[in-house]
Amino acid sequence: MTMLNTEELKFDENGLIPAIVVDAESRKVLTLAYMNRESLQISMEKGLTCFWSRSRQTLWLKGETSGHYQHIRSITADCDRDALVVEVTKDGPACHLGTDSCFTAPLYKAADMPEVFSYEGLYALLEGRKAAPKEGSYTSYLFDKGLDKILKKVGEESTEVIIAGKAQDRAETVYELADLAYHAMVLMVEMGITLDDLKKELASRHVIDKKVKQEKMV
Repeated sequence: MTMLNTEELKFDENGLIPAIVVDAESRKVLTLAYMNRESLQISMEKGLTCFWSRSRQTLWLKGETSGHYQHIRSITADCDRDALVVEVTKDGPACHLGTDSCFTAPLYKAADMPEVFSYEGLYALLEGRKAAPKEGSYTSYLFDKGLDKILKKVGEESTEVIIAGKAQDRAETVYELADLAYHAMVLMVEMGITLDDLKKELASRHVIDKKVKQEKMV
C-alpha cells in the first residue's frame, strides 16, 4: 500500500487539520481534536496521539498527565486531504470528564429509526447518566446512592440468576442475566472500568488458554 506524503495534507489558515479519533476495536468515535504539522509528526514518531490545543495554544500529548494514552494503529486522510481519522487503542477514558468518549450528549434522533442495541451504546448511556444526572432516572439514582448500593444490587441480581438457573427456567434466566449485566455495567462505570478492560482481560485468558493447550500437545 502506497502511503500518503504528509506534504499532501491541507492544513487550514491556522495550520491545523481536524483529527477524528476512533476506537479501533469498538469503532466508537472518541473525540475530535486538531493537529498541526508538528503534533502530527510527533504522533507518527511516538505512535501516540499528540494534538494542538487551541485553547492553550500548545502541544498536547494525550495521556501525558492522566496516563490515558492513545496508541495509534493507523492514520488515514480523507479524499480532500483536509481531515484525518486516527484509529487507536486506548489506556483509559478519552474524555477529560472521565467518560469513554467525548460524545455522550444526545442532540437528535429520528423517531422512525429502530433502536440498535450495543454494549458500547449502553455503556455510553450509563456514563451520560453519571456525568449529567436525570431526574427520575433509576440509573442516576444508583450513581447518587453510591458504590454500596450498586454492589448490593449486583449481589441481589446474582442471586436471582442462580434461582432462575436452578429452576431451569430459560426465559427467566435470560431476564435475570440481563438485569445482572445492566447492574454490572453500572458498577463498571462507577469504578471507571471500561469495556476495553474486560476485552483485554478475556483476551489475555484466551492467549493463556491457547498456550496451555499447545504445551499439552507437546
